[in-house]
Amino acid sequence: MDMQMPTDTHAEIREEVRKLCTRFPGEYWRELDARRGYPTEFVQALTEAGWLAALIPEEYGGSGLPLSAAAAILEEIHASGCNAAACHAQMYTMGTVLKHGSAEQKRKYLPKIATGELRLQAFGVTEPTSGTDTTALRTFARREGDKFIVNGQKIWTSRAEHSDLMLLLARTTPRDQVKRKTDGLSTFLVDMKAALGKGLTIRPIRTMMNHNSCEVFFDNMEVPAENLVGEEGRGFRYILDGMNAERMLISAECIGDAKWFIEKAVEYSKQRVLFGHPIGRNQGVQFPIAKAYAAMRAAEALLRQGLAKFEAGLPCGEEANMGKMICAEASWMAAEACIQTHGGFGFAEEYDVERKYREARLYQVAPISTNLVLSYIGEHVLGMPRSY
Repeated sequence: MDMQMPTDTHAEIREEVRKLCTRFPGEYWRELDARRGYPTEFVQALTEAGWLAALIPEEYGGSGLPLSAAAAILEEIHASGCNAAACHAQMYTMGTVLKHGSAEQKRKYLPKIATGELRLQAFGVTEPTSGTDTTALRTFARREGDKFIVNGQKIWTSRAEHSDLMLLLARTTPRDQVKRKTDGLSTFLVDMKAALGKGLTIRPIRTMMNHNSCEVFFDNMEVPAENLVGEEGRGFRYILDGMNAERMLISAECIGDAKWFIEKAVEYSKQRVLFGHPIGRNQGVQFPIAKAYAAMRAAEALLRQGLAKFEAGLPCGEEANMGKMICAEASWMAAEACIQTHGGFGFAEEYDVERKYREARLYQVAPISTNLVLSYIGEHVLGMPRSY
């Protein structure tokens, strides 16, 4: 079943990604899921093929592809039944260094990130007490000569155990000493391998899906001053710069998941025969799948509009935020239709539906919750009073 748009400009990329993904069937992911393992072989294959360096400019060893190409890569990974969450941050987290890092930082880190010699996959922002209220974070970096001393805690720092570098957001000026609460936050590149056991502690969090999430603790952890990205105190703005790209790439993964669920549901509805005919003939089975397909197509169209605006250098916050919300909803609608179509077999591990079902649920919460998206729309799109 072909669910690609006829105007797709990245058909060759999609085909090559699909070929790679055939080397990692459901059995591979089920085994990892059972032991909460990290897909090292899968990540290595993507790295060697150059897909994780898609957005890094050619001068630093990447492909210099547009955001829509990166979206196509991630979509196809998920549409193939695989999961890019183990490594997708390698694509977009480097954007802060690319846009705001010094010339020396770009030369030092980007080529090694492009080859996979360095993994920049950990993003230290969220904290237990502040959640999505980023300006209320408490992790503090105090300047002492040619280094910063960091104390605090982060949570839901995915891939911390499997990353060489972390992009860390911390306060460098107390909140009560700045004019705006968004001031006084700074971004740092943390060498996690060097800091581990020397002020850095990583504690895995077991969750309903195999997402490699962790708590991270900083106890007088030293970070060289040269690892400050951009200007001190402007880190919040740097983080915001990359959020539209992140949300659209996550949206692409949701579209891929939706396509996988729909294809699985359609195939099963044709093969499963009850009361003398395929269950797909029953409107009670057929209509939820059809509705999920329509929702996926609508979400996909908005995502493509957002990608086009991003690549044209136009404001795309509306499309990035709304796209993330409705792409996640379309994915979940397809997941519900798929598991209902399979009935009891949908809960059996060997069908892969229950694994993908658990994975798909995450994106209605992360990387931004639906309520915050609605608040954004209300305030920044509709011009209503700020709700928080």
